[in-house]
This record gives sequence, C-alpha cells and structure tokens, in this order.
Amino acid sequence: MSQVISPKDAAAALTDYWSPRVVGEVDDSYIKVAKVLGTFGWHSHEDEDEMFLILSGQLRIEMEAGAVELAEGEMFVVPRGVRHNPMAAQECCVMLIERKSTLHTGNVVTARTRSLAEQLGSA
Repeated sequence: MSQVISPKDAAAALTDYWSPRVVGEVDDSYIKVAKVLGTFGWHSHEDEDEMFLILSGQLRIEMEAGAVELAEGEMFVVPRGVRHNPMAAQECCVMLIERKSTLHTGNVVTARTRSLAEQLGSA
C-alpha cells in the first residue's frame, strides 16, 4: 500500500553520505533519496539514464563534456553511458529516479558502492 512521504525529510534523516535509500517505485524505476557531501567519483551507467532532483543545497555534476550546477528545486538527467562525477561542497539532499537495474556506482566498485539490499534498507 502506498503512503505519503516527504522526500526532503527522508533524505535529511539519513545519517550516511552517498548512501541512497529507496523511498518508492514506479514501474521499472526506483525513487531514491540521498544526503551527499564531497566528491562521489567518476562512473557511468551504460544502459540507464539517471535523474537528479535537488531537494536542498547545491550539487555539481562533472561530465567529460562540461559540468552542470544544480540548485534546490532544479533537476538534471545524466544520459546513459555518460561518465559523471557528482560533488557537493556543502551538504546536499537529492532525489534520484533510475531503473531498478541501475548499479549505484555504475561500472566501478568503490568504498561508496551500496548494494540494492542496503538501498532498500534490508541489509
């Protein structure tokens, strides 16, 4: 059964940076929230797009062709296959929409990699 949630409050309540939590799902996509600070690391998702919506703070997404700066309320879709590196100079809360098949750190495994079980809160 569905329930009303506040993505902004759910993200703000997280205690670990760069550790997204699934807060909903739509068809074949998860809706995730995360609290971020610092640099995530370069990666790509070969077969999936990734949508970032800024709930609070600011986020910079570096890409090989340039960078975008996102403020609260703004969103950006990183197209599939594009190497990107999200970073936040100050604490930022984001909502992500991505296919259920999307791996957290894409084509690389790092200390920031979180399993789907961790993102679902069942680990």
